Amino acid sequence: MRKLALCFMGCVGPHAAAADDYPTKPVRFISPFSAGGGTDTVARTLAARLGDQMGRVFVVDNRGGAEGVVGTEIGAKAPADGYTLLVANVGTFSQTPNLRKVLYDPLRDFAPITQTTASSTVLAVSPSLPVRNLKEFVALAKSKPGQFNYGSGSNAQALPMEMLKLMAGIDMKAIPYKGTGPTLVAVMSGEVIAFFGGSINTTPHVKGGRLRALAVAGDRRAQALPDIPTVAEAGYPGYEANSWNGIVAPAGTPRAIIEKLNAAMVKVLRTDEVRKFMVGDGAEPAPGTAEQFAAFLRADHAKWAKVIKAAGLRDSQ
Repeated sequence: MRKLALCFMGCVGPHAAAADDYPTKPVRFISPFSAGGGTDTVARTLAARLGDQMGRVFVVDNRGGAEGVVGTEIGAKAPADGYTLLVANVGTFSQTPNLRKVLYDPLRDFAPITQTTASSTVLAVSPSLPVRNLKEFVALAKSKPGQFNYGSGSNAQALPMEMLKLMAGIDMKAIPYKGTGPTLVAVMSGEVIAFFGGSINTTPHVKGGRLRALAVAGDRRAQALPDIPTVAEAGYPGYEANSWNGIVAPAGTPRAIIEKLNAAMVKVLRTDEVRKFMVGDGAEPAPGTAEQFAAFLRADHAKWAKVIKAAGLRDSQ
């Protein structure tokens, strides 16, 4: 029995000690998108406050490319020591892996730490488009099947529209752009008639009168846009396409470090300062346990697999 106890202490001792001292050097947040987007905003907000709380610098490392795939693959291959973390989102974890082959498994190659935010995707059009609600938008699209285009800067923007197309029976073509910025410009200029944009990026333009919001794609109204109905409320029950962000580590990261990071991140996300900042930008803090985030990731991945299969969007490669 004594030998067994000594063995147990020897097995867990290094990890426990590592967690007690952690972090002893700067921690890297890989943000798999360019600076300035919604995911990057969340990463920088969290990193700055974690640095203050944990006494070490948290550095955001932007590794954009292939709609977040490049940075996510880097995160999957990083050492599992707690010093490289990854910002995950609906596109890189739930949508793209169901659309095409990627060199990571979102459910096996990472250790979930916590969800950070949930944000509604907003169906937005140019104020010059002669529609003021979702019913009028669908009627306009049906009046000229196949003749209207919508903008898309990523899978996370295209798939909510594809889901609406299936449920509403409308025919529109996707025009791809290199990111949210060019897509916003295309909608505001009338180059395309609409897009589904993350509320973090879209809300300021709606409030500034440069875009008109018709509906939000979440399961409830966005706090930042309380007068805008959900797609389900506007006539399509069961429609739900929330966007989200979260923090993960490479699989195999010591459990004690995951728990320490979770506690610190949850504390930061529950502060009034961070909550007000994120709600003002169109997102809502959504912290929880690592186990809750793991269950959420499995469910969201399965949901988008069904949508993508139904729409026939899976690449043949």
